[in-house]
Amino acid sequence: MQFDASGLKFDDRGLIPAIAQDAESGEVLMMAWMNEEAIQRTLESGKVTYWSRSRQSFWVKGESSGHVQELVDFRFDCDKDCILVTVRQTGPACHTNRRSCFYTAVRDGNEVELMAPMV
Repeated sequence: MQFDASGLKFDDRGLIPAIAQDAESGEVLMMAWMNEEAIQRTLESGKVTYWSRSRQSFWVKGESSGHVQELVDFRFDCDKDCILVTVRQTGPACHTNRRSCFYTAVRDGNEVELMAPMV
C-alpha cells in the first residue's frame, strides 16, 4: 500500500526537509530534501532516496559511494513540514567523508571542527 503524502507540507518547489538520524546512537547524520516521489521510493525500497536540488534528480544515498542508508523508521513532525528518517548508516554520511554533516560547532565565538574525516 502506498503512503498518501498529500497531507505533508511541501515548499513551493515540492520539497520537504528530511533529517537522517542513526537508529542506534541517535546521532543526527545529515539533512537533505525529498519530494513526494523520493518519499515513495524510500518507503518502497527501504533505501533512503533524496532529491538533489543542484542536479535536479533523485539520489539513493550511497548509490555511488557505498555509504548507504537503510531505512529503519519514517516519521514526520507535528506540523507535517519536516521528515525524520532513522537509518542504519554504512560508512560516513557526509560527502566530506565524516560520520555526520554536523561536525562544526561554535565555542566561545569560534568555529570548532569536532570530527575528522573517516579513513
